[in-house]
This record gives sequence, structure tokens and C-alpha cells, in this order.
Amino acid sequence: MRVPLSWLREYVDLPAGETGRDVAERLVRAGLEVETVEQLGGDLKGPLVVGEVLSIEELSGFKKPIRHCWVNVGEANGTGEPQEIVCGATNFAVGDKVVVVLPGAVLPGPFPIAARKTYGHTSAGMICSARELGMGDDHHGIIVLPPEYEPGTDAIELLQLVDEVLDIAVTPDRGYCLSMRGVAREAAAAYGLPLADPALLDVPPANSFGYPVKVNDPAGCDRFVARTVVGLDPNAKSPIWLQRRLQKTGIRPISLAVDITNYVMLEVGQPLHAYDKQRVDGPITVRRAEPGESLTTLDGVERKLSAEDLLICDNSGPIGLAGVMGGASTEILDPAAGPGTTEVIIEAAHFDPVAIARGAKRHKLPSEASKRFERGVDPEAARAAAQRAVDLLVLIAGGTAEAGVTDIAAPHPVRTITIAADLPDRVAGTEYGRETVTRRLQEIGCSVAGADVLEVTPPTWRPDLTDPYDLAEEVIRLEGYDNVPARMPTVPPGRGLTEAQRMHRRVGVALAGAGYVEVNNYPFVGEASFEALGLEADDRRRRTVTLVNPLNDEEPGLRTTLLPGLLGALRRNVGRGNTDLAVFETGTVFLPKDELSVAPRPAVDRRPSDEELAALDAALPHQPRRVAVALTGERLPSGWWGKGSPAGWADAIEAARTVARAAGVELTVRQGQLLPWHPGRCAELVVAGTDRVVGHAGELHPRAVKAMGLPERTAAMELDLDLLAADGAERVSGPAVSGFPVATQDVALIVDAAVPAAEVEAALRAGAGELLEAIRLFDVFTGEQVGEGRKSLAYALRFRAADRTLTADEASAAREAAVAEAVVRTGAVLRGA
Repeated sequence: MRVPLSWLREYVDLPAGETGRDVAERLVRAGLEVETVEQLGGDLKGPLVVGEVLSIEELSGFKKPIRHCWVNVGEANGTGEPQEIVCGATNFAVGDKVVVVLPGAVLPGPFPIAARKTYGHTSAGMICSARELGMGDDHHGIIVLPPEYEPGTDAIELLQLVDEVLDIAVTPDRGYCLSMRGVAREAAAAYGLPLADPALLDVPPANSFGYPVKVNDPAGCDRFVARTVVGLDPNAKSPIWLQRRLQKTGIRPISLAVDITNYVMLEVGQPLHAYDKQRVDGPITVRRAEPGESLTTLDGVERKLSAEDLLICDNSGPIGLAGVMGGASTEILDPAAGPGTTEVIIEAAHFDPVAIARGAKRHKLPSEASKRFERGVDPEAARAAAQRAVDLLVLIAGGTAEAGVTDIAAPHPVRTITIAADLPDRVAGTEYGRETVTRRLQEIGCSVAGADVLEVTPPTWRPDLTDPYDLAEEVIRLEGYDNVPARMPTVPPGRGLTEAQRMHRRVGVALAGAGYVEVNNYPFVGEASFEALGLEADDRRRRTVTLVNPLNDEEPGLRTTLLPGLLGALRRNVGRGNTDLAVFETGTVFLPKDELSVAPRPAVDRRPSDEELAALDAALPHQPRRVAVALTGERLPSGWWGKGSPAGWADAIEAARTVARAAGVELTVRQGQLLPWHPGRCAELVVAGTDRVVGHAGELHPRAVKAMGLPERTAAMELDLDLLAADGAERVSGPAVSGFPVATQDVALIVDAAVPAAEVEAALRAGAGELLEAIRLFDVFTGEQVGEGRKSLAYALRFRAADRTLTADEASAAREAAVAEAVVRTGAVLRGA
């Protein structure tokens, strides 16, 4: 909203010395966002005067029209003699009043003016266009003034060329500030001055002989005021003061009737529309669009209408898109193209903000009117705005206001808010007092009654005030946020991070230490992601929590697995030439519950009860925290030292073990099968000593790899951290360090090919006893030497005692006990025995 300071002073008697920056500082302290203060005419210097064209000589022989003129500028040139000026514009004639800048003046730019020889004549000045004076971008011709101004009149004052304009970014909850009335109210409160409200007018009451109007959709239009003015002079022009105020606010003057509706909208905040009465066929009706209807709007575009569009209609059909833009069939006629408009119907209505916002977005037709309606317009301003427009039309165009007044209004319940008088004190942590609270609420238009507990009725132009804390905020902002004392809160003794938080951090640090890079992805998925992963139609991971307003219509659901986002990040990096990757992500997934419930909406003036909190939790989906990794390319790089090691399924499994060690949990790895992993290279991750499956790891299925555009042999792991730590966290302690030497023994066992290596390892651990420090599988062999359907597993066993050096017999005995236990449990045979 652009606010000329000269216009603002009409409603608030600001101190004489206040500049635009001073006013902007006060408004910013009151909570408005003043982006810039524009200085109009700051580098303008006179003499700049009104001139009367006495004679025109058309010069020939040039590529463009050139005119040699003599102009009467009164006594402004010091001699009273006509001024000689050469001009290239052709839109004026002898006798016209124009704006003349004389030698010695400086135009915006800055552009100094001096007498000079041009086209064979001396040009002692210049006849100005609007753009040369900084009044707008129009440069098609010079400014032709009304005939009543005398030559030599100061044009700087006449055209109001020197001013300051505040550019305010109005937030959605402050729609009333899209008007001079609203900004003036804020300025009056900021300065503690009275407000001259432009909407306080004497308005005749509604009667039965106004223009007929029927509202078929009271929910879409709860107020419609119609006034009629007849006998207008179709050739009447907008006065200079009216045009200049529109130009300063960024609106281009068009015609008198349209300019007046725009002026009143800027002044009062109520959008208006003017219809040519002679082109309206019968009563005006407000309704929703019917199938197949279309409307040609004022911009000349034919628009196919939706059943949700709110329309203004007559007997011929739609004549306007309510609250957005009028129709071409009833627009005010330009007298230059015909007889002109002599009778006007003024519409001042209040429309549903949601209907207007959706209509403007649907038709990609933002307008000054829709911008105000969708933020909320004062329904009680319609009568005053219509009266103001009627008064201006009568005053400027010489019309007659018909006695009929149409005012259709749906009943509006009175909103009353109960607030403790000390609530602003408690919110801000300072003391305002009941008198200050009452005064500030009255300054914004509220009716206040009561003592310790106040009954507050918000004004109709503030639909954003709905609860006590809104009122407290108003008091605090008007008193000044900078006056709120800065006090450090008393911090209660901290308990530090929770065990779950510590565990999550350890997992991240462990994976980063293992060479993985953390990524963060959006938690949104769509059916295309599940199709690419190859999930079955009945896979539970396809059942998602669907968003009502997704950022992307192709991804309307919340993720049930981390893999789509993680693999998408992997694909984007590979596509940019980063082929050796190891990435991980930790985050929540969202698993819908079998029974859905609607979340309650708790009040904001108190803490929710335990029952309300429980109901809120029950309505939320289950949100376990997971960790996932993805690898592709070389895990160990190639170089002069030799060939590197490609990333594979074993690295994904080792990443799971890394996570488990950070969580203080031991994992058992066994054969698994779950899409999108390769059926023969998928490991099922189980908490040791239980049957609790916490995740899967391995190489991705070739179809999933191809569908997602990933390199071959891409591996991944996903693990549920909540399930991993479901038994409670064990204190993580460092290993005991012994000063005695280690005894190493190797053993190779032949088992059936179907026996998991993990079972053999568990048997060896159980048999070796406490002397076993570590065990490592270092070779797997299959072939004729071990027999068909068999495999050889070679383990390195490390034995050490904490209090002595082991003898060879003790180490051998422990090895033999380990082998014996493996024979019993897995049917193993010692290779070479």
C-alpha cells in the first residue's frame, strides 16, 4: 500500500515538522512493515508554471513533427513577454493550458533546463509530459490542463509534485491497512492524536425504491449496497488532485467514474464497481455460475466460468466476476468512442474472502479489489463508501443522486471476547495497567466494558481479532515492542539430552566416521516412488497419510520409508558426475493407524487438558525414527596403490552393524527377502537373542535400480531406531585393555550351504568362552574340495586373558571347545580333519 504523506495528513493532524521517515519509524514501532519512503520531486526546482499556447508553427523538413510555439507564462519569466519554445508533441492546440518549465529549472533526474538553439529556433524552456515531471510513465504527449488555471500559476504546487510516499507491505492479517483510513488509524494511535475517519458520513437509510438487487447466495455475499446517480456530464474529467492521488498510490487514472471508485477504495478500503445503468438489463442478481457460462471481463478476455465462481448478473447473464473484475458489457463508456455514460449504478458489497481468493486464483486474475476482499473488508463500510462515491460524482460530474438506496445485509452476530485486564502485563512481562489496556483497545476501534475482566467487542474491520491473546498483542505493539523489557528467563536445572537423543547423535557420528555423508530430504512421496521401488499392491508401505494441500500434487503423501528420498538424492548426485557415494539420512516416517480419529482443536487461552493431549496424540500417525544408507561406486578409491573396492551389499550390512554398535545393541544377520532388495542378496537385521526384525540391508533389485536410474549394484540399508532400542539403552563402555599378549588361532569349518555364517559364529563364540576376545570371518570357499551343497567358512579367533599370558595349551583348548560347539549346533565338520 503506497501512502502519500500529504493525503495522510488529511485524517491525522501530524506535527508540522514530521517527515516521511519519522512517520515510517512510528508505524514500524506499531508493527507495520514500511519498506521504503519515496521522495517525490526531491530534486525538482522551478520555475515550473502554467502556460497558455498563443501560436503554433509547424516546422517541416524533419523526420518527426516539430512545432515552434509561443506560450504565455505570465510574469514567471520576469518580462511578461511570450516564451519561445520548440516542442515535438502534437496533442495540444492554440489556447490550451500546458505545463512549462523555464530556463534555470531542474527536472527529476536531475535534468537541468537551459535556453538552446534547436531546429533553427531558440527554445527557452520546455513543454512537459507526465513522465518528464515524474508523474508516471506516460510520454505519448504533453499534459493539457483544464482551462480555468491562469498562466504563470505555480505548477509544482498545482500538480502536487513534491511529496513523500510510504510503501507499506501489508500482511494478510492487516487487510484494513490497504486503505488510507486504516493506515491513518495506525498513525493516530502511534502519535496519540485523534482520527478524522473518512467513513463517518451521513448516509440515508435503505428504502424500497432503490435499484432492485437479489442475493441468491448469502454465504458468498452477506452485504450489497447499490446507489444510482443520473444526469452525469459524460465529458467531465477527473480533477488534478484526484488524478495525482491515484498516481502517487500507483493507480493509473482512466475515467471520472472509474477514478472515483478507485479513489474511494483507497480512502475507505471498500472496493466499488460502477455500472453503466443504461447497459444493465433488469435487476442485479448475485449467484454462483451455472454450467457452460462465460464472461468477458474488462480486460477483454473471455473466461469460462466454474460452478464455484461468484457472479454479478442481470437478465442477460453474468456482468461481473464478484469482487475480482467487472464485465465488458456494462463498463463505463468513453465519450471519445460514443455518447458516453450519463447514468451510473454504484456497487458496494461484502463478499466471502475464500470465494474471492479462489476465484482470482482460478482465473489468474489478481486485482486491487480481490487483494482487499481476500484479506477481509469491513462490511459496515459499504454504505459509507457508496455515499462517498455518490457525493464525488455529484460534485465533479454534476449528477443527481437518486433517492433510492438498496442495502441488503445478512445478520452478523456480535463477537465479544473476554480478557483479563492484566493479560497483556503477563504476556509482555511488564506492567501496563487497566487504563492503558482499555485506552489502546479503544484506539483500534474496540468497545470495552468491565474492570478486572474486560468484555471487548472488536471492530468490524478487524476480523483477525478472535481471542484474548490477539487483544494482548495489540496492546503490546501499540505500547511499543521496544518498550518490552529484556529479561533473561530463569532457566530450570537441565536434564540434558534424553537417551533417545544421545543415541541418535551417536548413530550420526558413527556413520559420518565410517565415511557416510548426511542428507536431508523432503518427507513427501507419491505412487510413482512406490512403483519405482517395485512394491506390491498390498504392501503396507503404500498406505500413506495424505496431505490436504501438498506442495506437489504428484507427491501428496507422507513417507513410510526413507528410501525414495535417499535414492533420489543418490540419483541426482550421480547425474552430476559424483559417482562414488555413501549417504545416510535419519528421520521419521509416518505410518497411518488402522483406526482414524479427528484431532480436537484445543483452546489457546489455557494449557490443553490431559484428555485433549491424549486425543491429539491418538489422531496422529505412528512416527518411528529410522536410519537409512545408500552406496554406489567405489567404497575404497582406486589409485596408484592399486584397484579400489566397489561398494556392495556387505558394506550396507556393515553400516547396520555400525549403527547397532553406536546404540549398544548386537545384531544378528540372516537371510531375508523384501522389496526393493535383491531376493538373493537381502539381509534381515534382527536384535541378537530375540526375533525382533529391525531392518533390512543388501543390494537393490535390478528392476528398482533401473526404474530409479541408479548405477548397477547399488546397495542400501534401512533400520528402525525405535525398535533397535526398544529394550532400553545399555550403557556404552569402552573395551577392557589388557597388557598381556594375544593368542591367535584359525579354524575352517565345512557346513551346509544353507547354514548362515552368523549361526556358525554364534556357536564358536558360545564354545570358546570368556577367553575369546574377537572373531572374524576371513574366507568363504565353495568347490569340489568341500562337496556339492557345502561351503567352507574360515574364522580367525583371538584369545586373551585379562590377568595372565595364555599358554598354547589354553588357547588350543578354547579353540577345540569352540569347534565342538559348532559341530553340535550346525553339523559342522573341521576342514582337514
